[in-house]
Amino acid sequence: MNITVIYGQKHKGNTYKLTRLFLEKLEKDETQIDEFFLPDEKLGFCSGCLNCIMRDEKTCPHYGFMEKVTASIDEADLIIAASPCYVFNMTGQLKTLFDHFGYRFMAHRPEAPMFRKQALAISTAAGAGMGKTAKLIAFNFFMWGAARIYKCGVQIAADDFDAINEKRRKKISRKVERTTRKILRRNGKVKPNLKTRFMFNIMKQNQKGNDWNAADKEYWQSRGWLDGKKPY
Repeated sequence: MNITVIYGQKHKGNTYKLTRLFLEKLEKDETQIDEFFLPDEKLGFCSGCLNCIMRDEKTCPHYGFMEKVTASIDEADLIIAASPCYVFNMTGQLKTLFDHFGYRFMAHRPEAPMFRKQALAISTAAGAGMGKTAKLIAFNFFMWGAARIYKCGVQIAADDFDAINEKRRKKISRKVERTTRKILRRNGKVKPNLKTRFMFNIMKQNQKGNDWNAADKEYWQSRGWLDGKKPY
């Protein structure tokens, strides 16, 4: 299994340690793991130039970094995005990355292999907001067309991950175990659920009447999606 892990934070605190619990369960002999710590990558903010959507993603001013992370995502069987909860949301760095992938939303130019991938959204908080953060991350995965998406928002309720009480630690461990079993069981044989297929069909109808973005319409036409073919 190839796994791409994208961290929205640099420090290796609670969110990192929770992610490592998942990786320890998922890692097998043939597992390849790519990890990106976004603050280290110094990805610039999306400038809103629309080049990626109206022309080609290679015309993005930040394509140098995006090419690297995009290649890893394209090779991955499982994509993990992890972020601590910052004021009831993901970190700015992770949001910036998702901004740069707007062109891959189903409304524009989704990648066909994405409809056969799994994705995991992870977030932690000392108090509240981790569930909402994981849900926001998962929404981006959904709009990419990911076939199966899992969410794990964990309330730490402690100053440090290692200080979590035994009852909560066991609860976290059970959740990690359940989720990783599902991921491993479905690896290589996932198909998108009804909600994703429904969204794809809506976007197909939109593209049939698309007279404002030639890049998008040509993309859908070249893959036969406007003529009945599907990416899944």
